[in-house]
Amino acid sequence: MPPFTVIIPARYASTRLPAKMLADIHGKPMVVRVAERAASSEADAVYIAADDRRILDAAANHGISALQTSQHHLSGTDRLAEAAALLNLADDAIVVNVQGDEPLIDPALITSVAAELAGHPESAMATVCHPLHDRATLMNPNIVKAVIDHNGHALYFSRAPIPYPRDAFAAGVAIPPEVPLYRHIGLYAYRAGFLKRFTALLPSPLEQAEALEQLRALWHGYTISVFISSAATAQGVDTAEDLAQIRALFPETINN
Repeated sequence: MPPFTVIIPARYASTRLPAKMLADIHGKPMVVRVAERAASSEADAVYIAADDRRILDAAANHGISALQTSQHHLSGTDRLAEAAALLNLADDAIVVNVQGDEPLIDPALITSVAAELAGHPESAMATVCHPLHDRATLMNPNIVKAVIDHNGHALYFSRAPIPYPRDAFAAGVAIPPEVPLYRHIGLYAYRAGFLKRFTALLPSPLEQAEALEQLRALWHGYTISVFISSAATAQGVDTAEDLAQIRALFPETINN
């Protein structure tokens, strides 16, 4: 496994759950819980990239490395790119973007997406999907679907049900087993040099229509490799209800 760095973009403001990054999960802020999970992967280093002193202080209080980044970034990828530049990472260095609201993320999955990119030099970035097995999930616009080619490269991401099994649905089949249906997981690995280029690319109309930033890379002709996980990932935190569920699910063995 080649070396890689995990960076966790952390913005203090949150519309649906104020100060989400600092939400308490059994005695520790959520973003710290995420960093601890990331540290259990094969990453060489883990950093929180924050826009607010309160997050930086929380990281320091728990022995987590953190970087001060701009308050004006429009996306987590922009924050990631600034952090990679602050760390002076080489252009071929692998950086994994772990969302700060996923305190139950599997450390092995973080390693897997880094390995996916390392094993595909033709790709600018890598991400993760898992097989999708029910029609309600396929039809849900809040869940992102992916279409993957025979080389394991992403063809497209959409909130729409893609691919759409027309004949099977017309015949009343809920999910035809022969159709490759995948749910996208928002975990990404990049090469540091590509991060510099990505943030300079113009947003694409597809990205703006779907509200999916990864479509910018596809629009501009870059290749995204996809690691297919056999199982779904644990839920993230967007709302107070999600937070309550995470607190209830959080393993007792890692509560300290």
